[in-house]
Amino acid sequence: MKYLRLWQLSLLVVIFVVWYLLTTPGLLPNFMFENDRQAAFFFGEPLKIFGRIWQWFFGHADIYEHLWITLIETVLAFVIGTALGLGFGLWLALSPIAGAIADPYIKALNSMPRVILAPIFAVWFGLGVASKVALGVTLVFFIVFFNVYQGVKEVSPVVLANARMLGASRRDLLRHVYWPSAMSWVFSSLHTSVGLAFVGAVVGEYLGSSHGVGYLILQAEGSFDINTVMAGILVLTVFALALDAAVGRIEKRLMRWQPAAGETEKL
Repeated sequence: MKYLRLWQLSLLVVIFVVWYLLTTPGLLPNFMFENDRQAAFFFGEPLKIFGRIWQWFFGHADIYEHLWITLIETVLAFVIGTALGLGFGLWLALSPIAGAIADPYIKALNSMPRVILAPIFAVWFGLGVASKVALGVTLVFFIVFFNVYQGVKEVSPVVLANARMLGASRRDLLRHVYWPSAMSWVFSSLHTSVGLAFVGAVVGEYLGSSHGVGYLILQAEGSFDINTVMAGILVLTVFALALDAAVGRIEKRLMRWQPAAGETEKL
């Protein structure tokens, strides 16, 4: 679509302009709150939020240690959870007996609200990085696992039969049939998992930590500093988008063989 980035940027500008108008006292009549300051108290003021972000990065420059810890927790949870999800998803999809045995246990673990595991991980691994990574892994693992499992199961029996007739070994089938079939499912899950890895890190920092962006947000909430809370949310959002963009670049590189949607329609 022509000028797509321009339209996206324009929408972002409109959102912040409306936010500014609604939360700046005296600019617009406010029918939702008793006075003009209440809107700013609940939703923050964009200029102060950007000022706080500027101070974090260029003024006091005191966010780097916290941000580094949160990013380490997020990336470790994302990588470990993805690796485990890929491994177990392929194994159980290609081993019907093992899959049938593990099925009720996988479903039971998936139905469990993983956030309630955070205090248990804090007891097991302490209040450091390990407990946050463990919580993030549990969030990422199941997303990747079920997508890989379904992707392998969706392989056409006709394609498998033809490959076996041509003498393909089990290793050849995995490399040239199962893996390409599951790739689109895998990357679809990875885009979702990026946000969940951040959720695991931040929730873990909420429940017990002395470092991290989640810790900064928690401290700000304790003093009703909504501007700092919003600043932390915006920082996390930007870095989550950056990690998602990195996944997208890897996807384009590894999925070159797959025709684009427009090319498919032409065919």
